[in-house]
Amino acid sequence: FNALRTSDLTPEVAQAYGIVRSPNRVMLNVSISRKEAGTPGVPVAGTVTAEAVNLNAQFKNLALREIREGQAIYYIGDVSISSDETLVFTVNATPEGTQQPLVLK
Repeated sequence: FNALRTSDLTPEVAQAYGIVRSPNRVMLNVSISRKEAGTPGVPVAGTVTAEAVNLNAQFKNLALREIREGQAIYYIGDVSISSDETLVFTVNATPEGTQQPLVLK
């Protein structure tokens, strides 16, 4: 997964995905891939949720939605931040066909 300020997105990309460009918003992008020899990984769908908490332990509401483009599958969501705020994300991703979530922080 990765996170970036939405102001770093091009206007075209932000518009295509319905994301507001702002230095006070962060987009989280999560993908799940399965290891397969000879490939950088094969995209896998699943159930993905995420939580964001700032350093003052304040919870930030973050809803992810699935995006499919060709063979790519990823999950994006955005959340507001103050100019110098740091967020800690906890991501739970359960690949299709499994019941054990993968947890990242």
